Amino acid sequence: MTTQPPKRLANRLHHCLENIWLDFTRCKTKYSEIDVGVGLPDYPPSEHIQRALADVAMEGNTYLQYTRDQGHPRLVKAIAALHGPLLGRDIDPMSEIIVTHGAYESLVTAFLSLVNPGDEVILIEPFFDAYKSMTKLAEGTPVYVPLRPSVESPTSSADWVLDPQELENKFSANTKLLMLNNPNNPIGKVFKREELEMLATLCIKHDVICISDEVYEWLVYPGAEHVRIATLPGMWERTITISSASKSFSVTGWRVGWSIGPKELIDCQMISHQNGDATCATPVQEAIARCMEIELAKINQPCCHFTQQRTALLSKRNLLIEMARNAGFKVCVPEAGYFLLVDWTAFATREMIDDGTNIASDFQFAIWLLKNHKIATIPPSAFCEESKDTMSNYVRLCYFKTDELLNKIETYFASLNPLKDC
Repeated sequence: MTTQPPKRLANRLHHCLENIWLDFTRCKTKYSEIDVGVGLPDYPPSEHIQRALADVAMEGNTYLQYTRDQGHPRLVKAIAALHGPLLGRDIDPMSEIIVTHGAYESLVTAFLSLVNPGDEVILIEPFFDAYKSMTKLAEGTPVYVPLRPSVESPTSSADWVLDPQELENKFSANTKLLMLNNPNNPIGKVFKREELEMLATLCIKHDVICISDEVYEWLVYPGAEHVRIATLPGMWERTITISSASKSFSVTGWRVGWSIGPKELIDCQMISHQNGDATCATPVQEAIARCMEIELAKINQPCCHFTQQRTALLSKRNLLIEMARNAGFKVCVPEAGYFLLVDWTAFATREMIDDGTNIASDFQFAIWLLKNHKIATIPPSAFCEESKDTMSNYVRLCYFKTDELLNKIETYFASLNPLKDC
């Protein structure tokens, strides 16, 4: 799936040519009947969330013009009110928050404003694939630390752990950033407090900044505790915490995210932001602020959107797990998020799916599954460098779908036949 670069493409972008999302979008358009690959809802959020944007758009000129570059005042105040208690501190909305075009831009501006050529960035894999591209775009050097199964056949995302000695060995005098995704995509792991303390100790020892991507923060299921690394001793002053409306309110098309951190780090991001995007859409920011204020008044109650969304997705997760197990898949139960890893090796040997392209076997199985059984998935080895062999036994399924689609997938699973010797 390698693409030749356009003739005039700048050298620094050559590493960005391979894109799993574009590759599989082209393929699934031709073959897919059931799409559980890309992570986006296929049904709208609560009516009051949709209504908020419609109302703002009809309220005259006030919200149809530019707003403050660092973030719409009403929104940054709402973010501070929501996240202050979660981070255990009073947050200054005007100096410790920046609003961006999705969490994606928060990540890009953080990398571009903090990483110098040759700086090392530690990426815990599997990782959101854009982290590697952003590191290289900033002319940094990615350093990979895999999460490894602590048991032979992991049944929970909690079974994937860091090796303490391997982790410590990856830190050096050149380490500038630690990129943390908690909860993790694609595994759904929620890092335990002692794991975060280990990471924090190394960050402080080596004077490393932590970027903590916490977009799945509201989708942590019972039995797991989401500890924010910025709350640990010595970490607030060296951590940028990132979240988004896309995941919090199930509006991936609204493209609003935010970074929270000490003024020193937010000021760095702002320089990158103001020379790129400059400002985000005013009506969308106003609408999100109104939604956030509504949920703040109901926080942790059964009627709160965050609670309702988590409850609904827990039910969908369990439904897909049951169907996958009944079909013969081994599953790795996620503690958070809306992705499920399933082990496909009971259904095909590598020889059966080998298409002669020399790509990873999970890619080959995902293509085989799509072409022969019309089910679109995502191969998770795309999120790895050093642990591709382990992750290539899985494909990733998204369960943020209507119950109608999830129930339909059972019929498609039924067309799969486990190998007799498995």
